[in-house]
This record gives sequence, structure tokens and C-alpha cells, in this order.
Amino acid sequence: MTHDHGLVLRPTPAQTEAALNPPTRRPATTPQGGAERRASMVRNGGDLVVETLQGLGATTVFGLPGQHALGMFDALRRSSLTYVGLRVENNAGFAADAYGRITGEAAPLLLSTGPGALMSLAALQEAAAASAPVLAIGSQVPTAGLGGGRHGYLHELRDQQASFRDIVKSVHTVRTASQIPSAIAAAWESALTAPHGPVWVEIPQDVLLAAAALPAVTAMDATPRDVAPRPELTAVAADLLSKAQRPAIIAGGGVVRSDASGKLRALAEKLNAPVVTTFGGKGAFPWEHPLSLQSWLEDRHITDFLEDADVLLVVGSGLGELSSNYHTFAPRGRMIQIEADLGKLESNHPALGIHADARLGLSALLETVRERADSGAQKRVRDVLARVRERIASQELTTEQHVLSSVREALPDASPSFWDMTILAYWAWSAFDPRRPNTMHSAQGAGGLGYAFPAALGAAAADRTRPVLAVSGDGGAMYSIAELATARQYGLDVTWLIVDDGGYGILREYMTDAFGEATATELARPDFVALAESFGVPALRTTPESLTEHLAKALGTAGPSVVVLPATLRMFAPTHR
Repeated sequence: MTHDHGLVLRPTPAQTEAALNPPTRRPATTPQGGAERRASMVRNGGDLVVETLQGLGATTVFGLPGQHALGMFDALRRSSLTYVGLRVENNAGFAADAYGRITGEAAPLLLSTGPGALMSLAALQEAAAASAPVLAIGSQVPTAGLGGGRHGYLHELRDQQASFRDIVKSVHTVRTASQIPSAIAAAWESALTAPHGPVWVEIPQDVLLAAAALPAVTAMDATPRDVAPRPELTAVAADLLSKAQRPAIIAGGGVVRSDASGKLRALAEKLNAPVVTTFGGKGAFPWEHPLSLQSWLEDRHITDFLEDADVLLVVGSGLGELSSNYHTFAPRGRMIQIEADLGKLESNHPALGIHADARLGLSALLETVRERADSGAQKRVRDVLARVRERIASQELTTEQHVLSSVREALPDASPSFWDMTILAYWAWSAFDPRRPNTMHSAQGAGGLGYAFPAALGAAAADRTRPVLAVSGDGGAMYSIAELATARQYGLDVTWLIVDDGGYGILREYMTDAFGEATATELARPDFVALAESFGVPALRTTPESLTEHLAKALGTAGPSVVVLPATLRMFAPTHR
């Protein structure tokens, strides 16, 4: 493996010709003569890619073929890997993102050079923001075309890696077949070391096609490194929490990703500390627990409550814009922050920063804090939630609350849901009870449109035993219409709820509030029911009153389905302005 040091290994013309035209095995003909079937190429670089993925434990890969990447895709048919091919590279990236979130495994994403690779960037940005382990493996032009020259190869970029370097955790370049297994193993380890994230591996076309005389790749060791807390820091943190008068906890997505919800609950109960979950951390703490502040982070009552804590423990969150009520949160007490992403430690607020995986950090605290009595903690939680409910009730948003509760009633507890950037999702961030950890996911990390449906397809590919729900607005749905063909082709059990309000609803609200009227927010759109049916996907149009019944029926029927809800929903009033 080589990393990017500006070194270019150029083959001779004869080597390039041999790589692009590798020898083939000629098949034997049957005694009867018959048509001669073209044999597979000899083992090549593409086989090394696939063998390495199998050796690392991968079972499913996502992607979309392209000319320079055909060596990898041809090798798939000689493997035991399950391939799920989407219609747009960005959607393939969203599917891999969801597969990684659901399984906790690195999700391989196979891409071609130039336009194919670049089409995945928005999805990889979401994976980076949400710490989803995606192993993107892209092809490159032949090695003779590398180095920044303008050779005129199809899909040629002067520096393809540069487009990924600011997004992914690490970049791994390959220039010879022997480097493939080690490069992919290093990328796999990087993707799965806390904080999880996307990585980029780049392999030239001729290396993928060149005959490989190396032995077959078997088991590979790419065990991710533990990010453990320093004991002297957890000792100080435990002492602060044990002596606190009004402790509180903010639980972020790191708690969910590290499967630490049980340890979080045990610590909260030992300390009698109220817990609020961030939008990415939904499900990290039981919604109806007496110490649960739920997820009302966009509410000034909750912000005030957290500011009043004399010791605030933040686990698995960098307290970014959405987790800090749009940076209006100003804690007055002592903050302790446990965060696996070193760059997020104290990035927004001074704290006792503990660089650690959430699970390991919570384990260390749980062993060292002293039990703390606080008979008033649960009453304080009830009081602040009552004030939140009163604020929402005063805005007469009964339709919105009814629609959200209808979705909750129809969705089985064990089923994951994926939400696009749409008004119903913004409600769900604050008001939806996920009931179980790691079952509610959205694109709130990077905030791009089009996430929900392709992500739900990735989750359905990860676990075919339970239905999956995707929720989009009509604007976001148009990003993913092509994937109805994917859902149909693979028989993926995804129900897609499309809330059709004729445009970009939240932008319509923002612009009307700011400028008095909206511009560029109104959209022509298709008949979504007829369009879905043209793909062979059952679809129906529903109403708020019939939503629970129709959605439950769709989720209870195997295979893909679409439910369209024509409705104009409104957001509750913000408190950060």
C-alpha cells in the first residue's frame, strides 16, 4: 500500500498493454460441439479486491459499475458476496451508509472513476457527519494517466483523491496488485475505529485488470483500535458527577453507534441525572423513562434546563448546530465531554474533554461514580416536559401531531425508519419515540436531500426479516425515484411514505417568514401513485385520517410499496431566534 506522497509508478508501454489485455482461459468444447462459452479471465486485481472483502467478513456490497471498475464487478460473480446495485451513485452511497448504521459493519461501496466517483460525494459527506462506516472503493484511469497530466483518458481528473480528502476519514491509494489487500484492510480498520466514518480506496483500471499471480486472499486481520479514556480524566469526571447538585446528561449518536444505551441508563439511574438525546442519538435512552427529557433540543425550556445544570455530561456529541438549539446554548456549570472524534472535543464549549469511545467512557464512569440521591430530579423532568407540551399545544398543530402519531402507531417497534430533510422529519427529530436504539435515522448530519428511500433500501438489504420505513417530502422524493426500480428488482421490503405538499415545504416557510413570500420553492411533480405502479410497486393515496391503517397494511405486506399523503404540514415555532 502507498499513501499519497506524490509518487507515481508508471508501467512501460508493454506492461500497460499486458495489463489491459490479460490472458484468458480458453474453454473446452463439449464432445457434441455446441456453442463455445467465453471463459472468465484469469485471477486479476478485481479478484483480489473481492477476496479481501470476503476475508474481512463483508457479505454485501453496494455500487454501480463503470468502465474502469469492471474488473471489480466481474470478480463479484466468482464470489459469495451479495451485490445490490442502485441507479445513482449518490443513492448507492446512502444505501451503504444505512447498511453500516444498522449492522455496525463497514459497508463496501464500489464506484467507477470521475463522474461515478464524484456522484457519491454528498452521500459520503452524510456518512462522515453521521459517523457511518462506508468503505468506498473507486477505480482510476490507467496508471499511465496518473500524475496530473492531461492525457485525455475518459473520466480523467487531475487529482481524484483531492475531491475525497476533505470528506473521508482516510485515503488509501493502490498502484500495484500486491498492495490491494493491505490497502483495503487498512481502510476497513480506519472505517471501524471510533469514530466510524467513510474511507476512500483508489485502484487504477489496469491494476484491476492485470493478472494476479498472488495466492488467494483468505482471512484478513483489520481489528479496529479501541479509543479508551485516560483513567485520571474519568476519575475527575466521576468525582464531579458524584458531588453535583443538578447533574444532567446529553446523549448523542456516539452512544447509539457504540451500543452503549444500557450503560447510559445505568449511569443516569445511579446519578439520578436527567437525560436528553440529540437527534442523532434518538433511542439512546428510553423515551418514557422518568429521567427522560426526550429529544426536545429545539425548545428553550430544555435549553434553560440544561444551562442550569451544575455538571453537564455530554456523551458522543460535539454539540453542533442542531444539538445546541442553533448555538444559543450557553452552559453555566461544569461540562464533561466524552467524544471519540478528537476534533470535536471542546470545539464549541470549554469542558473536561475525554477522548474516548462512548461505551468505554461510560463503562469507566459507571465503575467509579458514587450513587447519588435526588428525590426531586424526576419532578423537574415532568415539569419541564409539561412546559414543552404547553408551548406546542398553544400553536394549534393538531394535524402535524396526528400524522406523526399515526406513523408511530403503524410502524412495528423493531422496524428501522429513515427520514429525509422534510417537515415531518423535523417534527420527528423532537417528538418521535423510536422505542428502540438504532431504529431511527435521518440525514441531519450533513442535511442533504434524497437520503430516506435509498438508505431504507440499504437497511432492508442488511436485515430482510423486518419491514423498513422511508419518509420523504415530494421534493426529496424526486431525488430517488429511480431507486423504485432497485426496490422492485431486489424485492426489498421498504414502504415509502411521501408527504406531498407541492414543493420544498420547509424552505417555503423559511422564505415566507424572512422575506414575506417564497421563491423557487413550488414544484411540478408526477402522480407518485401512478409512477410507482409503473415500476411494478404497489402504491396508494391516503389521508391523515386513514394514514395509520394504510401505512400499517403497506408495512405488513412483503416487498416495496409507496403511500402518498397529500398534506401541507407546518413546523412548530422556533425558540432560538
